[in-house]
Amino acid sequence: MLEVRNLHAGYGRMPVLRDVSFSLKPGEILLIGGENGAGKSTLMRTIGGFITPTSGSITLDGKSLIGEAPEDIVRLGLRLVLDGHRIFPEMSVYDNIRLGAVMRGKERGSFEAAVKAIFEVFPILEEKRRDYARDLSGGQQQMLALAQAFVAQPKVLLCDEPSMGLAQLLMPTIMNFLKVWAESGTAVVIVEQHLDAALTVSHRAIIMERGQVTIECPAGDLQNRLAQRVSA
Repeated sequence: MLEVRNLHAGYGRMPVLRDVSFSLKPGEILLIGGENGAGKSTLMRTIGGFITPTSGSITLDGKSLIGEAPEDIVRLGLRLVLDGHRIFPEMSVYDNIRLGAVMRGKERGSFEAAVKAIFEVFPILEEKRRDYARDLSGGQQQMLALAQAFVAQPKVLLCDEPSMGLAQLLMPTIMNFLKVWAESGTAVVIVEQHLDAALTVSHRAIIMERGQVTIECPAGDLQNRLAQRVSA
């Protein structure tokens, strides 16, 4: 579904990504880990169309995304949930969710059914549906950002640092939501520094260092691979 091959990208003359490759199938969850500065967010923004790569390829269902505007990439079925809870603070919770439906395809089920599913997972959003989004906690804003993406029903979801600003108690709820979402056929990329919670729902894992992929393995093997590197 999503294929990234030999990707190089950066900011101006400063290279960040170096020869990054991976692929993603429908219903698969891929965890991308690494320290700050490893290039994870740059990778997400490049796939999402906010950064033009210097070389390499990105394809979605066989169609190249290189040179496509971010809004056109959304229409093709790829959705990026950025770190920092990017929602519309001066709008109500419900209106934020409605905005997520702007890019929905007509064949993807009813908006009402999607909202019902969201409220079942995140009942606090239903309770606060008429409140301004600015008045939500950081964790609730992250739920709202995921809700916006969910009602769009993308083929591929890129979720950048979902734990940012979240109480750890909320992480299992967020991860379980992503797991159930993937089971419906959406391919999911979770970018995280904190690996433990994301590993419980992921199928495969990648570790990035200095803009390169240094480990790629089944999610269940990652901790052993990391431990081997430490002891080597």
